[in-house]
Amino acid sequence: MTDAATTTVYRTWMCVVCGFIYDESKGLPEEGIAPGTRWEDVPDTWTCPDCGVTKDDFEMMEV
Repeated sequence: MTDAATTTVYRTWMCVVCGFIYDESKGLPEEGIAPGTRWEDVPDTWTCPDCGVTKDDFEMMEV
């Protein structure tokens, strides 16, 4: 039996401009975003490290 509290599902988000992937499980430690940081908890001022667009230009990827 799987305990729901121990099974964490992380999502990935892709920049529609350049294809950069943000993986919630990995975060972006080099940008001050810890592993496990949910997309909604990434600051609204954050921009894509590859092309500079805002979070509005990212879409959740289906697994």
